[in-house]
Amino acid sequence: MAEFLYRVGRLAFRRRWYVALVWAAVLAAVGLGALKAPGAADEGFSMPGIESQKAFDLMDERFPGATADGATARVVFVAPKGEKVTAADHRKAVESAVADLADGSQVASAVDPFQAKAVSKDGTTAYATVTYKVASNDLTDASKSQLVKALDQARDTGLTVEAGGTAMDDGAGAGGSAEVIGIAIAAVVLLVTFGSLAAAGLPLLTAILGVGVSMATILTLAHPLGLSTTTGTLAMMLGLAVGIDYALFVVSRYREERAKGREPGEATALAVGTAGSAVVFAGLTVVIALAGLTVVGIPMLTKMGLAAAGAVVVGVLIALTLVPAFLGFWPNAVLRRKDRKRGRIEEEAKDNGGTRWARFVLRRPLPVLILGVVGLGALAVPMTSLQLGMPGDEAKSTSTTERRAYDALAEGFGPGFNGPLTVVVDAKGDADAKGDADAKAAVSTISRKIGATEGVVSVSPARFNKAGDTAVFSVVPSTAPTSERTKDLVTTIRDARPALESGTGATFEVTGSTAMNIDIAAKVQSALVPYLIVVVGLAIVLLLVVFRSLLVPLKAALGFLLSVLASLGAVVMVFQEGHGASLLGVETTGPIMSLMPIFLVGIVFGLAMDYEVFLVSRMREAYVHGETPAQAVTSGFRHSARVVVAAALIMIAVFAGFIGESDSMIKMIGFGLASAVLLDAFVVRMAIVPAVLALLGDKAWWLPAWLDRILPRVDVEGEALTRAADTPDPAPTPADQEAVRV
Repeated sequence: MAEFLYRVGRLAFRRRWYVALVWAAVLAAVGLGALKAPGAADEGFSMPGIESQKAFDLMDERFPGATADGATARVVFVAPKGEKVTAADHRKAVESAVADLADGSQVASAVDPFQAKAVSKDGTTAYATVTYKVASNDLTDASKSQLVKALDQARDTGLTVEAGGTAMDDGAGAGGSAEVIGIAIAAVVLLVTFGSLAAAGLPLLTAILGVGVSMATILTLAHPLGLSTTTGTLAMMLGLAVGIDYALFVVSRYREERAKGREPGEATALAVGTAGSAVVFAGLTVVIALAGLTVVGIPMLTKMGLAAAGAVVVGVLIALTLVPAFLGFWPNAVLRRKDRKRGRIEEEAKDNGGTRWARFVLRRPLPVLILGVVGLGALAVPMTSLQLGMPGDEAKSTSTTERRAYDALAEGFGPGFNGPLTVVVDAKGDADAKGDADAKAAVSTISRKIGATEGVVSVSPARFNKAGDTAVFSVVPSTAPTSERTKDLVTTIRDARPALESGTGATFEVTGSTAMNIDIAAKVQSALVPYLIVVVGLAIVLLLVVFRSLLVPLKAALGFLLSVLASLGAVVMVFQEGHGASLLGVETTGPIMSLMPIFLVGIVFGLAMDYEVFLVSRMREAYVHGETPAQAVTSGFRHSARVVVAAALIMIAVFAGFIGESDSMIKMIGFGLASAVLLDAFVVRMAIVPAVLALLGDKAWWLPAWLDRILPRVDVEGEALTRAADTPDPAPTPADQEAVRV
């Protein structure tokens, strides 16, 4: 692989104009496709294999069109303190607002709260449900403006008016501020690392181009593949982070080769053949981890994983082709200013911050190891109380109308009103055998028994389909949707199914958004351990091939587990327990997003292997060349520590930028990934890894002979190339001579 990439790097350097034009054409093509592509179809959220989804599918079958995913808006009217919304003047204002809401080309219906009996018992709060003919993504600006105008006019009458529901979604993903913040911090880190504006700008430029290609491709395919804005956000996060990092590794190795006196063309080819090989392997681990999300069985998670994997692939391809092409355009610009002025390049000093840190760890490996493990273990402790769920409007800022509508409904109708359970009764067998009257009696019996269950506030009248063999009714719990008591209620109803169905001849299933979230959390929790085993097992196999060592992969896998558990613990501390939540703009704590652990395991695995490969492969190279284990650790840090630190800081900056987003899910993902990279790069890779290698000594690089024969040989660091390159360079080609003059 190293020799092939060597040829790719040399070809890209020599044919730089063609390479640049090809990537420009690709960007233009996908950009044009994105501009002309229709918006993504709002397919909703599905989770095959759980009771909630089965009940929803049954509703879709027996109530055709009733489960259509048209946008909805729930408009809440609250009377001034001491007054009632049923007062004549307030009632008139509400009815007028409902009439205005119904007057729209995309509105299917707007239900008057007084006719629907949607008024709280104390008469202070009422709500109207507006249903649209189209999904939220297809709402026109005119429809949204009409909704906002109706709300404002109702507020002018003295009522407090708020609105929630899917119609309030703006359809936008993460805003541009996150990317700008991440890029700005990355620029500063690169400038400090390289001491050259061009060297700092090149990784940023290529990463932005890569993200542009990836995002335009996602937008082009959004409608046929049902890719959401959240899908694009994850791809943007990873595409930007790995795009900068991978280009950084290639540029850093290029400068190192130039310091050895090599011509620009040869230095570029060697950089792509050596660092590029590590980039391919690191990118492969990220892609495998993301693609492996398909085994969890959640369609949305599969789409997010595959889209992000595609963005990583684009980042790898750009690092291997466009980066060397740009080095061909500006071969000396990426060098330090003092090197350009001298006309010669100084080779890297024997001592730097990396070597000094390595010697510090080597002098006291056991205390460093104990401190690192104990610290990560302490951070991981909150993970034992992890509660999974899907944050809704209750997790949004109080500055949003959706959150205020949620709070108003909870105050007026009770905390469980925002998350009613939907019970679907299948009485088809009973109706076929005994008739519709017995089917209705069966539904009435089940409804009455469920209504008598402790924790149930009310049960709505059952609604039958045209055939009279299926009924649906709502169950309002006494507790909030994210409460553990609500979860216990759902479990109680399902466990009591035999008794509740006894003598009716009918069966029932529980669904609704609250039950769906509970089922999703349970499925994800059950899939987490198997997925973790698969990912860790894959890490061990891949690192066995790369390092040809038995203990180094085991150490890497255990370190990965520590960093993942510690970062999950940090997420629980902030977003569930509320420690420091206000500093991050988290106004409401609660269960952790169900998909968060899976995301963290899959993504952090790939990133952790990046740092492991770039750092430890240099140590192995030095050890193979005859250095002692301690000397090899020092050599690895001399060459790679600064680059790994810069790469980690860039990753942290990119991910942390998304903490400022208003979307609670994006905020949580950004914080979790930034924490994971911080802990894995600086505690595991920079402290625990050298400490363990120092304690193991020569045993760290031991591999049984039989396993050595079985494993394929992969020259990740391009050892064969570096040996060949140590021979005198051939006469520079005309292309090389031309590049030097640039």
